[in-house]
Amino acid sequence: MKRRMTLPLFLVLSGLPSLSHAADSGPVFAITPENSSVKFFVKASVALTGQFDKWDASLACTSTDPGSCSLALNVQAMSVNSGSGMKDGKLKSKDFFDVKENPLITFKSKKVTQTGPDAFDISGDFTIRGVSKPETLKLNVTRDGTVGTLKGQMAFDRKEYGMTSGIPFIKIADRVEVNIELSGKRTGPPLVLKN
Repeated sequence: MKRRMTLPLFLVLSGLPSLSHAADSGPVFAITPENSSVKFFVKASVALTGQFDKWDASLACTSTDPGSCSLALNVQAMSVNSGSGMKDGKLKSKDFFDVKENPLITFKSKKVTQTGPDAFDISGDFTIRGVSKPETLKLNVTRDGTVGTLKGQMAFDRKEYGMTSGIPFIKIADRVEVNIELSGKRTGPPLVLKN
């Protein structure tokens, strides 16, 4: 079961026109757990997709300016669920996530940049199996009043993080895609956005 989260949100779930002055604090976004997920995909000779069942996130904004926001995502590596016990066992091993020594997979933002009316790039530090490197999470938001959905994707090269091994009888690519979807309802003021 995913954890219920209340997030101070830069997410553009406002549905309101941009304003000329920012408020003193940012909006709050209450995640709907059953509609939210952290998933992964790797191109392979046998499908290698799955999700993480345990994770939490925080997104704090000091104002209604999206650039003032900070996103943190903490994933329990042990909760990986590919639908295959054999694959999960290999992913948890020292060859991949090394969950005993490195139980968390994390992303901590450093900069939020609006790239379109409903699009953002979030650059930050991504850490897996104890190795940290800069990566960028690309986000798109759909909204209906105060209700909306954030979808984001980040891609990285697994070998750059020390995951150089394969899975028996399965040929897998180096590129890993991480897909994040957060859905829920906004409370508080909307953000000031560029049109």
